[in-house]
Amino acid sequence: MRRSFHLMAAALVAIAVVGSTSRLAAQVSPVSYLDKLPPLVDREIFFGDPFIASAALSPDGRYVSFLQKLDGILNVWVKGIDQPFEAARPVTQDTIRPVRGYFWSQDGKYILYVQDQAGNENFRVYAVDPAAAPAPGAKTPPARDLTPYDNVQARIFAVPENSPNQILVGLNDRDPRLHDLYRVDLRTAERQLILQNSPSFNVAGWMADLEGNLRLATRVTQEGGTEILRVDGDSLISVYTCQAAETCSPIRYHKDGAHIYLETNRGNVDLSRLVLFNPVTGATELVEEDPEGEVDFGQALFSRATDELIATSYTGDRLRLYPKDPQFARDIETLRTKLPNGDLFFRQPTKDDRLWIVKEVLDTDEGPNYIYTRETGEVELLYRPRTDIPSQHMAKRQPIRYAARDGEIIPGYMTLPKGVAAEKLATIVLPHGGPWGRDGWGYDNLAQFLANRGYAVLQPNFRSSTGYGKRFLRLGDKQWGTGSMQHDITDGVQWLIKEGIADPDRVGIMGGSYGGYATLAGVTFTPELYSAGVSIVGPSSIITLLNSIPPYWEPIRRMFAVRVGDVNDPADLERLRSQSPLYFAENITAPLMVVQGVNDPRVKKAESDQIVTALRDLGRTVEYLVAADEGHGFAGELNNLATYAAIEKFLALHLGGRYQEEMRPDIAERLQLLRVDPQKVSLQP
Repeated sequence: MRRSFHLMAAALVAIAVVGSTSRLAAQVSPVSYLDKLPPLVDREIFFGDPFIASAALSPDGRYVSFLQKLDGILNVWVKGIDQPFEAARPVTQDTIRPVRGYFWSQDGKYILYVQDQAGNENFRVYAVDPAAAPAPGAKTPPARDLTPYDNVQARIFAVPENSPNQILVGLNDRDPRLHDLYRVDLRTAERQLILQNSPSFNVAGWMADLEGNLRLATRVTQEGGTEILRVDGDSLISVYTCQAAETCSPIRYHKDGAHIYLETNRGNVDLSRLVLFNPVTGATELVEEDPEGEVDFGQALFSRATDELIATSYTGDRLRLYPKDPQFARDIETLRTKLPNGDLFFRQPTKDDRLWIVKEVLDTDEGPNYIYTRETGEVELLYRPRTDIPSQHMAKRQPIRYAARDGEIIPGYMTLPKGVAAEKLATIVLPHGGPWGRDGWGYDNLAQFLANRGYAVLQPNFRSSTGYGKRFLRLGDKQWGTGSMQHDITDGVQWLIKEGIADPDRVGIMGGSYGGYATLAGVTFTPELYSAGVSIVGPSSIITLLNSIPPYWEPIRRMFAVRVGDVNDPADLERLRSQSPLYFAENITAPLMVVQGVNDPRVKKAESDQIVTALRDLGRTVEYLVAADEGHGFAGELNNLATYAAIEKFLALHLGGRYQEEMRPDIAERLQLLRVDPQKVSLQP
């Protein structure tokens, strides 16, 4: 799986001894096993844009769309299903930021995609007719901006089949805190208000039935839980409520129009399961829970032709599929015979279910995509995202378990450098973002990159990770930094040291978003453990983070108060301060790289400015990288390549792995643009 958070770094400078705990910022000697590693793989294979990505079938099955570069930027292309990729033509022409997500309208007349500006997450929705002629002087048909509003975020909530020329879109142009729901015409961009949000409604999400009629809304309760509401004209009627650590998430309407498929673990249930819920009578009927009793409900797969449930999935160490339809059971059996090694992911089929795109997820390859023809059982290779990955030199991704200090069993994944014994290895721990997310099995470009450079990689699913039930989730409430969430990361490193896998003098920590915070917390609260850290868009103060969340997160603010802390509660405020690395920066002695996008609406630039200036004033080793054209995670290929060119050198300097010395001139130039002198950083009032 490709990382959603990318790093930026600057040229490296060796600095002398720092701090009183005698961590050294001077260069360490290379690890002893470099000559036993596989060949050094070019960083562009890990972090360059894919050759082809995100293929989709047109509803009638006549065309295949996909992402591919146009003039150096990922855009949408279309080809006939029987045509070679060389015959494809571009249908979008974004010249600044790559198109990262798109889909076909229900009737196949339009391709829709979203785009923001420089990572600010004020997304606009665009529609393009792939059959139209290119605009004068352009290479592609004209794209219609369906939501042409400045400083407004558009959210697509429904793409109904019975009105294929319309979609349901939430817009916060009236009140930046709240998304009103509109019906938007794909042909004219005209919008019609369906229901206006309000502070009393405080709706966070809207849901339509299969006919495109608004039926449900969701919001966060004052206790931090979730409330499902039935739409009754202009009124909202509460029909289902769960507590803060519980899940009650509507998935979609049943074909009968009366019931909804609902994921829930409300009440005396730990793992979430799939139920049918009637929002009028309140009755629930169990559909399925994990047959192995291991993890939360995963996903439901529906027939596009009949709207019947045809399969469910659960993600334990790996993906498990459970067919609910005899035909789909035969499909899985056929695919397993021909694709026996990977986990199978199904993309939306044609409207008649005749053709599917199936991705085979592997741990040593980006994963090929196939077209599966149900009538014949034929499995035809469609494309490989990258044909240059030397899979024979990639490392296996191993599910692991270890005991935390209180006996809680922590799941996770470990990737060990190939070709060397698992003994006293330089090690990097990669806490995931969220923190309400999890790592899974599959190709992880960052983990593979680090393993190829000579590092053991630990990715723990610490407490508060999702998928393991509400008990495990709740164990992480208010446990940031100095609590059990960080202890789980620390204990994972200690486990690797005790097992003899990790060299205690060569351990680094890095991550993005919450993983960036965990990096700062690691080098602050356990400074004896880490020899280097890289924080990517990581908050340095939980207090300033909670006080600066985007206005459109207002409907879910109470969830943060319950799970993280309430800045308006004096006791919570004091605890949040004690968990914030900023206020204990004097503890940081390991070399630190701080990474930030200027336009990040979630973790504001001030979060990075304040930790950089604190370390600068303490005379500590700190490097600061800032991208003027990025937000919360980087999209630009050149930014990513410059980032990892510097990152691998930084890690080699402080942990002893290897790095690729050569660098293209354009990457070197971009790297210089990303560098920020900490001496020139000033805090804005």
